[in-house]
Amino acid sequence: MNARIYLRVSTKGQDLERQESIIQDAISQGYYVAGVYRETASGARADRPELLRLLNDLQFGDVVIAEKMDRISRLPLTEAEKLIESIKSKGAVLSIPGVVDLSDITASTDGIAKIVLESIQQLMLKLSLQMARDDYEDRRKRQRQGIQKAKENGKYKGRTADHKTHELIIKLRPNHTIEETARLVGCSKSQVKLIWSKYQKLVS
Repeated sequence: MNARIYLRVSTKGQDLERQESIIQDAISQGYYVAGVYRETASGARADRPELLRLLNDLQFGDVVIAEKMDRISRLPLTEAEKLIESIKSKGAVLSIPGVVDLSDITASTDGIAKIVLESIQQLMLKLSLQMARDDYEDRRKRQRQGIQKAKENGKYKGRTADHKTHELIIKLRPNHTIEETARLVGCSKSQVKLIWSKYQKLVS
């Protein structure tokens, strides 16, 4: 059975190494690793380049493996469910350690038992997706509170500009579309537009 492994961190300051053990774990479980997708982007974004590439590469019967549900999604519930459905629509399944999968049991039952098991599975999936989103919202709230406190104490200086990212955007943009530049740099399209616009104003 083919596995496609998705590894994600939110910022370039974080390290994907901790998640790399998933690859060997999949191999030891008998999977053939058809692809490893390493992403540096917020899980609250639906337009992550490597995630979109994974979805495009999916084949019937593939298993998508991630360390935790929040690696796959920190999206609002309705958007997160659409993402999971896009995996299922390819005939693939999502495998997250610690998230119970009742699909094998469900497949061998029928009638009321099948309906109950499917309902339980759907509920567990929703809970996992919502918990990932809630954690994201809690982190954002604490961050805002920390910034506000720092401002009140006169210690907040704002976010330090990532000059290397800015330079790379400026270097790539003349020969690439906004979408291509964002994918190559590993940032959002809005950031590419913002940096490129500022640069054009400086040179005009």
